[in-house]
Amino acid sequence: MVKISEQAQTNLGEIEISTEVITRIVSIATSQIDGLHGHFKELKHADFDEITQRQLNKGLRVNIEDNFIYIDIYCAFEHGANIAETAKNIQQSVYNLLQTLISIEPKQINIHISHIATEHVNNTK
Repeated sequence: MVKISEQAQTNLGEIEISTEVITRIVSIATSQIDGLHGHFKELKHADFDEITQRQLNKGLRVNIEDNFIYIDIYCAFEHGANIAETAKNIQQSVYNLLQTLISIEPKQINIHISHIATEHVNNTK
């Protein structure tokens, strides 16, 4: 669990967010980025209410240490995608959605590119 920023605390007690909620938010933010291949691209059109936590955890690692969040995203890129721009877009999307929905600023958002999908060429003549 991670505590919500002090700005969101009330006199009524503390507010804590589970890693499952953070994972869901990170998955949603990542799936919205163009240029991805595989798991996150498939999530783009999925109904998030029907997706299991195990499916959401695929390609993600969320660690909480000393009340700081460290996020590792393992993804594949489409052939021809601008790697630097796409990775930066993922980081910005995750950061913005975490800030907007739960007022949490992650310490790190690390993008790990597992592979780049090869372009399928039709060689029939």
